[in-house]
Amino acid sequence: MRKYLVAALLIGLFVLESIFVELLPAEIFNSNRILIPHFLLIGILFLAVFGSRNVGILYGFVFGILFDIIYTEILGIYFFMFPFIVYICSKIMKVFHNNIVVVSIVILIGISMLEIIVYEMMLIIHLTSMDFSGFINLRLFPTLVLNSAFLIIVAYPFKRFFEKYAAERRE
Repeated sequence: MRKYLVAALLIGLFVLESIFVELLPAEIFNSNRILIPHFLLIGILFLAVFGSRNVGILYGFVFGILFDIIYTEILGIYFFMFPFIVYICSKIMKVFHNNIVVVSIVILIGISMLEIIVYEMMLIIHLTSMDFSGFINLRLFPTLVLNSAFLIIVAYPFKRFFEKYAAERRE
């Protein structure tokens, strides 16, 4: 039963990202900063760390292609990057202790890797003219602050939910 709840949670996070972008534009703060929510990736990473890495990678592929189809002009960036980030972060967590603080830091590192790689791809194919220092100040830092706030709110409930999911899978 919980596997259906996992799918519903991730679909809800996918929808929440687009709702968040529509309802809370950066102009509210009187700045030109770009806030990118990665709530779905946070959910998938919690699934991979506390639930099942293979299921997390599978959801990374599925939601990566959906993300590409719906939100981006280039198919394939998120399709390959979501599972890659999930795999890298789950391997990093094999080295460290699985507590909420360490997982949150690793998730923020994964979000940073995703943002930097997507920025570099966009720069290579000339879809952006922003220099790297502008990217850091206008997009990466605000994105990390936004996703840190989201992590503070959902870290403990996600940890508990995915631990119960892992226990149910083992039975």
